Amino acid sequence: MFGNNNKQPRLSVFQSADTARQFLQQCYKQLHREDAVQRSYTNCYPFLYYLEHGQNFYATAQQAPLSIKPVLLFYGMVQLLKACLLTVDPDYPESTSVLAHGVSARKRKKQGYEFLDDEVKVQKNGLFTHFSEKMFHVKQEAGEKFRMGALLQRIGELHDTFFLLSGRKKQLSLPVVHTVSPPMVAIPKTILDYYHMPLTRFLQYLREEGQGKAITFVNEEGEWLRFQLTAPLSPVGEGPFFFQLDGTYRIAVKKEKIFLLPEIHAHYLLLYNLSMISRYETEWWCELLHSYPSKAYIFIVEFLTVSAKKVPWLVNEYLMQKWNSCSADAQMPL
Repeated sequence: MFGNNNKQPRLSVFQSADTARQFLQQCYKQLHREDAVQRSYTNCYPFLYYLEHGQNFYATAQQAPLSIKPVLLFYGMVQLLKACLLTVDPDYPESTSVLAHGVSARKRKKQGYEFLDDEVKVQKNGLFTHFSEKMFHVKQEAGEKFRMGALLQRIGELHDTFFLLSGRKKQLSLPVVHTVSPPMVAIPKTILDYYHMPLTRFLQYLREEGQGKAITFVNEEGEWLRFQLTAPLSPVGEGPFFFQLDGTYRIAVKKEKIFLLPEIHAHYLLLYNLSMISRYETEWWCELLHSYPSKAYIFIVEFLTVSAKKVPWLVNEYLMQKWNSCSADAQMPL
């Protein structure tokens, strides 16, 4: 249903209303909802329709000109997130306040505007704050601002472009070796120099920020530090690790908040702002697309290409993790 990654389960299992209902019922039982059966019947078709509608947006975006692609990708993502929310919030949407986007874009100056320095601001209510808390247990502060350049750095596939355009001076991440069975990760020893930490402090940092998994130092092997995990890294989890669609992982070389947020947050905020620019800043947007005035064009085009594939993949991974969790509690149909 989503993507071409052979290692990723396909969401065609959810094309059956009966299967979707049983899946949602198990999700709600895990939430200890007494009305799990009733809510699963109520929500199974909205769940399916959100997925279908999201797919249609992404399919259309594949054929659409670049000028309107951000709008299609953003609203496709919104629909997929609504499907995800129904697995953790049986009452969604409980009020109209969660239907807003949850972020706002600042007014743009006509002269000297630079996309990479542009910002979006978190609102008190809306989809962004709601899915952040419900799906990832991350509390967003109203009024917090995110810069576009920083958000782009949260996308691992863009790191090589940052490196090249900085004259090979701006290294954002280092490659790591991750194994699923047994769950282990090997990190280059040079990470200690970047973090200005001894090994003991770095291990403590990973325990605090490494997706909530217990992690134990195993040994030092050549240029690598090897760690044992209690569970494999999750592509949809928090940093400081970056998952890439080729199946590899990287680790951020800076201790910055943006690198600790789930990647899907960055896609949402970037697509929101680009969709607003596409709709309401037409003159600047078309000039960017036709005259290539700044390096922002390179990042925007590459980001849109990556996001069109990666967001559906991340949503797919999120739902399949929920599926596997439910399967552990009950016999799910195949």
